[in-house]
Amino acid sequence: MKLHRNVSTNQEALAEHNLCEAVASLRTREEVQAFFKDLCTPAELQAMADRWAVVEWLQRGLPYREIHRLTGVSVTTIGRVARCLAGADGGYALAVRRIAPKRPPAARRTESQRRAEPARRQETQRNG
Repeated sequence: MKLHRNVSTNQEALAEHNLCEAVASLRTREEVQAFFKDLCTPAELQAMADRWAVVEWLQRGLPYREIHRLTGVSVTTIGRVARCLAGADGGYALAVRRIAPKRPPAARRTESQRRAEPARRQETQRNG
């Protein structure tokens, strides 16, 4: 975490609180997407999207190395996502529960998962 020499712990907590309030105020996926595109660099946004893609692969029971091969996400990051999914603050699990009933199974696949499927099919055919 980045240390701010001129900012107190209380100021950092308030800034985080205000950011969360801003995100919570958004009403649609499009609004959230626009906000994140304004807030984050493309690399930061991709890192968050990659972590979210890892969640579904973990729920499917894929081993970390297989998830790494399919997504390019580091095994360390996959482990961190797995720990957060299993406990931590419960944010991943809450989001998964809330979106799962709203979306048909095909729509639940993330962009990373869709990109990885041709490679996965080829691997299955080679080993099949």
